[in-house]
Amino acid sequence: MEQLKHECGVAMIRLLKPLEYYHQKYGTWMYGLNKLYLLMEKQHNRGQEGAGLACVKLEANPGEEYMFRERALGIGAITDIFSAVHQQYKDVPADKLNNPFYAKTSLPFAGEIYLGHLRYSTTGKSGISYVHPFLRRNNWRAKNLLLCGNFNLTNVNDIFKEITAIGQHPRKYADTYIMLEQVGHRLDREIERLYREYEDQGLTGTDITHAIESRVNLANVLKTSMPIWDGGFVICGVTGSGESFNVRDPWGIRTAFYYADDEVVILASERPVIQTAMNVQASDIKELQPGEALFISKEGKYRLEQVVEPKPFNACSFERIYFSRGSDVDIYKERKALGENLVEPILKAIDKDVRNTVFSFIPNTAEVAYFGMQEGLNNYLNQIKKDWIVDRSHLLQEEELENILSMRIRCEKVAIKDIKLRTFIAEGNSRNDLAAHVYDITYGSIVPGVDNLVVIDDSIVRGTTLKQSIISILDRLQPKKIVIVSSSPQVRYPDYYGIDMSRMNEFIAFRASIALLQERGMWTVITDAYMKAKKQQANPGGELVNYVKEIYVPFTDEEISAKMVELLTPAKTRAKVEIVYQTIEGLHKSCPDHPGDWYFSGDYPTPGGTRLVNNAFITYMEEEYLVK
Repeated sequence: MEQLKHECGVAMIRLLKPLEYYHQKYGTWMYGLNKLYLLMEKQHNRGQEGAGLACVKLEANPGEEYMFRERALGIGAITDIFSAVHQQYKDVPADKLNNPFYAKTSLPFAGEIYLGHLRYSTTGKSGISYVHPFLRRNNWRAKNLLLCGNFNLTNVNDIFKEITAIGQHPRKYADTYIMLEQVGHRLDREIERLYREYEDQGLTGTDITHAIESRVNLANVLKTSMPIWDGGFVICGVTGSGESFNVRDPWGIRTAFYYADDEVVILASERPVIQTAMNVQASDIKELQPGEALFISKEGKYRLEQVVEPKPFNACSFERIYFSRGSDVDIYKERKALGENLVEPILKAIDKDVRNTVFSFIPNTAEVAYFGMQEGLNNYLNQIKKDWIVDRSHLLQEEELENILSMRIRCEKVAIKDIKLRTFIAEGNSRNDLAAHVYDITYGSIVPGVDNLVVIDDSIVRGTTLKQSIISILDRLQPKKIVIVSSSPQVRYPDYYGIDMSRMNEFIAFRASIALLQERGMWTVITDAYMKAKKQQANPGGELVNYVKEIYVPFTDEEISAKMVELLTPAKTRAKVEIVYQTIEGLHKSCPDHPGDWYFSGDYPTPGGTRLVNNAFITYMEEEYLVK
């Protein structure tokens, strides 16, 4: 129901053959450009604030451009950037446009290396200057650097201090700019190291240039840059001389997948987009491992190298629940399992009255979990039928048998997303009134006053949409009870590694816990946690502890959920409302290979995450209470 923004998606293509090869085999030298378009469109869910693409042309002559970039803002950014590229070909005669040799020497974006990026901001910074890929220019081809990534660093200040201490002067205080300058500086040092080495050997002029370009070791660049990075990231980089790297954070928080054959090497944030774009099987695609980098040389030879030691594995579970495309074979199974795991608490919420309950889902991203819930409920019902028939087989009459066999899970499409609220409505009451009409309902889908209504969602974070529209709209159907089901656990903590959840009061679970503490006269729990966080902030040298956890300790999950219902249910709601959440144990059972759960548990994989959650709590306290 609530749209969460995920920071970015990446795509990289390295063609391993000359452009004329693809023209002869696939009918166009634009093979790489077209594949990049597919990879980006198939990942459009990962970023709709902006998009960018870049291309590096190998073996260009001095005086000829060899690095190209196009960026755009807005939901139509992918279309805009590729349209802008093709606009540059509109006046080229057809015979020349279809000539790969002419394209290679004369046309922009006719190259062997392509980078694509889709952007969602988690920092609130916007504008074309924040859209990747970022470009660092230099007269030496090997010192030019393109950089893009799916990442969020939690210790930007530390990196900023490090690079400014050696005299660098980044143009902006933003993690991408700072990372570009840091990596660029280490690339400069690597090139200069090689320059001195070859100069000592007696090489001069272009002989030094060619020797350097054949020996650049980007692993050295990453090994001297990455140790200070705290956060989740997949970073892709390309030099002007044609060397490229793709690297994953040592905790495995963010994901990256790659495919390689004798024609191409491809990397993307999600596996199924490569499957679709290249028409290959899931087994043909590999996952980049934590702390591992995929390097591709100027000559097109690729290799894997462990550039930093892997840390305790913490792959983001929200990727599986919500962000990644559900068409991935494993994600599909996991989302179904998330729904199936909720059958028991759902049955408890409806007092096992399956006959008088309608099941549905909102939004479309929850559909797969809904299928899993449906399967689990059908299994439950089948067992009921089996037990009933076995226990009473000698007494069954035809009418009773028909009654038993007619029992079914009633599934309906009860809510439809009807309109998009336009942002030019600024006034609060008008905006809230319009928000109540974002969804419409299927009238007549339930029996008023008799049926329960169970609606599954993938996550409930802020609860805003529930309060402003969903509960009121569902209540129009006049159900006896509305049960809102979340396929993920209670989101209690900010993410900091790439999801736009940063302020404590955004979380309905947090607001519910604070309300419970206040109601029960337990204000000292709040102030004690604040004082501990402040003390730790003043003395950052020791082991970091997440003191926000103390806000939740006095209460069960059920108590917090019940308070959420009070806070989110509109005053005139007639139906009884209940919220059922996935347990953390159920999450890990469903998604066993992605244990990262810090937004649910508060167990951050890096020190930066723990430091920032305490800072967020301090900010909340000082803004909400101490300032007043």
